[in-house]
Amino acid sequence: MKPSRLRHVLESMVGQRWPAFIWGPPGVGKSSIVHAIAKERGVPVVDLRASLLDPTDLRGIPAIESGRAVWCPPAFLPSASDVPGILFLDEINAAPPLVQASLYQLVLDRRVGEYELPPGWWIVAAGNRHQDRAVTFRLSSALANRFVHLTLEPDVDDWRNWAIGRRLNPLVVSFIAVRPALLSQEPGEGSAYPTPRSWEMVSDMLGTFDTFNECSDVIPGVVGQAAATEFAAHVKKAISEKKMRAMIADPDRAEVPDTLDGLYVLTSWLTWHAADEEVSQASARLLGRLPPEFGVVLARDMMKARPQFAREPGYRDFIKQHGHLITR
Repeated sequence: MKPSRLRHVLESMVGQRWPAFIWGPPGVGKSSIVHAIAKERGVPVVDLRASLLDPTDLRGIPAIESGRAVWCPPAFLPSASDVPGILFLDEINAAPPLVQASLYQLVLDRRVGEYELPPGWWIVAAGNRHQDRAVTFRLSSALANRFVHLTLEPDVDDWRNWAIGRRLNPLVVSFIAVRPALLSQEPGEGSAYPTPRSWEMVSDMLGTFDTFNECSDVIPGVVGQAAATEFAAHVKKAISEKKMRAMIADPDRAEVPDTLDGLYVLTSWLTWHAADEEVSQASARLLGRLPPEFGVVLARDMMKARPQFAREPGYRDFIKQHGHLITR
């Protein structure tokens, strides 16, 4: 399921007793979704990496009380005095079988030995699939049967919405719109390959260096040579900052792009600068000059980045004529 659907399902499951297991390739946002839900609800997350545990870690260590041995639970597990939240068992199938076995009782019965998970805590686990060539062990059938299994798949529309909110570089956002197949790919023989996470890294690289040429030799080490080559070609075809500013200065008469790459770069650049009042006003006037399908893209993206965009006269005029396309 795509990220927005997975998030809705997880939000609906919070508060019930059955734990969830999120499957998905590396870098698609499994842990990010869990942390985002917790942040939105204002609850803590205990992020427990199962791959770093020994089989005895969950039970704790023994101590002598009144001549008897009692087990002191580890400090990393939630205590009764903690505010209820999410116990997140990340990389659970990267843990060896003996560690997985130590999780059986915690996942199903919410206890390990003398320790009991306090009321209000919800268990969520995540792991990579076997075909992702990550470090994984076969998930025990006994442990697997204790979860509701959900598979996360990348989705370009969801990613674009997220990227706009995170203000990723418009060159990256427009490139994925043009080449959606490169948002996420299976790992190859090289160390680097495209994932939603690696494209966020590319955006950060573009922000770190003054020009694309200064980091062009770094990007293959982030998304792989093939994707980096296509991205470089996209950057070379992109509209210059000077032409962008000319369109802002005279949105009614300035030349607008007529190529797929150029139109996506334009809409992404305008959205990235949506907080600028002059850009917002010019964008509303440009809506009617773009092909209707790209006017819809710009209108939707601007509304996500700047809800006040709805008050622009050009936006209202565009909605009157093309509102049926917006609501599809």
